[in-house]
Amino acid sequence: MSAESPTSCLTGIEGLDHILSGGLPRNRFYLILGDPGVGKTTLSIQFLLEGKRCGERTLYITLSETRDELVGVANSHGWSLDGIDIIELSATERHLGESSESTLFHPEEVELNETTRMILDQVERVQPQRIVLDSLSELRLLAGNALRYRRQLLGFKHYFTGRGSTVLLLDDGTDLSGDLDAQSIAHGVLSLQNLAPGYGSERRRLRIQKLRGVNFRGGYHDFLIRRGGIEVFPRLVAAEDRHELHQGQLSTGLPGLDSLLGGGLNAGTSNLLIGPAGAGKSVLATTYAYAAALEGRTVEIFSFDETRALFLARAALIGAELSTYIENDTIHVTQVDPSEITPGELADRVRTRVREGVRLVIIDSINGYLAAMPEERHLTLHLRELCAFCSAHSAITLLLAEQQGLVGQMQMPIDITYLADTVILLRHFEVLGEIRQAISVMKKRAGAHERFIRELRIDSQGVRIGEPLVEFHGVLSGTPFFHGDASKMIHQR
Repeated sequence: MSAESPTSCLTGIEGLDHILSGGLPRNRFYLILGDPGVGKTTLSIQFLLEGKRCGERTLYITLSETRDELVGVANSHGWSLDGIDIIELSATERHLGESSESTLFHPEEVELNETTRMILDQVERVQPQRIVLDSLSELRLLAGNALRYRRQLLGFKHYFTGRGSTVLLLDDGTDLSGDLDAQSIAHGVLSLQNLAPGYGSERRRLRIQKLRGVNFRGGYHDFLIRRGGIEVFPRLVAAEDRHELHQGQLSTGLPGLDSLLGGGLNAGTSNLLIGPAGAGKSVLATTYAYAAALEGRTVEIFSFDETRALFLARAALIGAELSTYIENDTIHVTQVDPSEITPGELADRVRTRVREGVRLVIIDSINGYLAAMPEERHLTLHLRELCAFCSAHSAITLLLAEQQGLVGQMQMPIDITYLADTVILLRHFEVLGEIRQAISVMKKRAGAHERFIRELRIDSQGVRIGEPLVEFHGVLSGTPFFHGDASKMIHQR
């Protein structure tokens, strides 16, 4: 985490500070919006704990939650609130109600004035640099009407900023009409959202709606609440990472496959392996991972569809002994549950590993990645940024996509072929009563490649690539016509 600027204060959440270009400007008034349970209290406690770490005086004023509830939240993350002043004004509600019964003034006026006086008294006592006021919904009820509420917020804003305090105002969004008064008065507005997909865990995201004078990163950013606090995954923007590109190719050592690709996969390119189930996509990806490890390149595999044990077993069947490379972390396999991960978290994992030196990223498969996307139409944008980021670091990206169907006309759940620099197509076809596989390169932007269709054989002998299937017509249809010598085909040894 970067050092705190004299003109800004860190929030205690590294990803959020990155989005904010270094933190929140000091001595300002901020509004934190979100439904109950989205993480406003956790964020505000982290904000105050960061202030305590920096030697600042901090104050948590609660009008809704009790001290015990706040301590419970802190304990669940392994935090101690020692050193943070907590003022629990919710306990005064009964006292204020009794006082209002014996006055000629409207009860709301008395309660709001008394609450305001107690807040200011505590601020005078503590002299805090950081303040959290939880929550605005209580003040809104005490004010009774929009005019008194707006005047009260303006009064707080001038008072707190004049005393050198950075203030977070929490609002649970229960006002269905939308609290535009608070949003217009606040220096910045941070919105937290909790999305509920049809299946799987909830998806949380945040957005900076407003932040005066700061070039923040816009859009939605995924975040998680784990033990230890909130973890924010800034939206991946590939254009921010510019590095010197390295040349070179990744070859497998298989003459037929390397010949198809004009030598191999070029550094910094995105490559797509597409085909139906069982056509050999994962085996070819494993072959490239093994070849990269042999050259000393670090490999990261994100597996949506297979377990780590199955990956190792399949590699052993084709003669690729990967245990040594996995033990020394040259090849790292991450098993991903699409129902439990967000696209932002996956992009953050890729970003972290590539910056650490990974030079081959394999995503198996795009179908699983699509399942992790609550909004399918944005998948191509996510993948574009992901591939562009890897390219900026000269890393090779290998994406696997399963087509629907086994023979004949094939379909993909979403077309991403235009994103790839190279498209490798796998197909089943029938010959002499046997199902076989074919491989061809449909597209390669960087350099020449073969236009032939070759046979692909995967068995106990490993991966073998045959001669061009020049004596076949209609291989890609799945039911080709054969008019040659069958002895030229690859046979089981």
